[in-house]
Amino acid sequence: MKAIMRKFGWWIFTFLCIAIGLYPSIYFVIDRNFGLLQQKSVELLSNPIWNAAFYTHIILGGFALLIGWSQFPKAFRDRNRKIHKKIGMAYVTAAFFSSIAGIYIGLYATGGIVSILGFVSLGIIWLGTTMMGWLTAKKRNFDAHENWMIFSYAACFAAVTLRIWLPILIIMHQGDFIPAYQIVAWLCWVPNILVAFWIVREKKMKGI
Repeated sequence: MKAIMRKFGWWIFTFLCIAIGLYPSIYFVIDRNFGLLQQKSVELLSNPIWNAAFYTHIILGGFALLIGWSQFPKAFRDRNRKIHKKIGMAYVTAAFFSSIAGIYIGLYATGGIVSILGFVSLGIIWLGTTMMGWLTAKKRNFDAHENWMIFSYAACFAAVTLRIWLPILIIMHQGDFIPAYQIVAWLCWVPNILVAFWIVREKKMKGI
């Protein structure tokens, strides 16, 4: 039963990664005046630098989310070392540019300083853990590399948890977007990092 639940959880996780990874394509199919952009000013939406950062963040962030989950099954890594390395470099490249763009647009986050600090912190953590994952791989310290990439993808997965928590928080605040967004700026990633910490600790205790 435990194995079945674990497998079911993995498939749910994979589905969410793929679904939200493809989510940015919506901005190129329909009018972009929906979702979070509805809360932005006309001046900001017409700013070319902000727009460049926004699309860099969502496109490359979505791509990182879309491919990153495939790196975790050990059987796949062991059988496909070259593919694992190529996907890994694609993920690191996408995460690098997406996180930097995310830090920039985080400075303009709706909800003031609370939201700004939450999203900028997320961008810095995603960038830092990804770079540590890359550096430890270059040094062939693969245990540390795997641990850092768990933290990196936990930060990347904030794109999923944000979209789960935000509508719940909006309902809890009776439709008031601002307090919901201020909370989700932290709730979308802090629990993810705590889960990553628990996974890494369990790995070390089991000697995996």
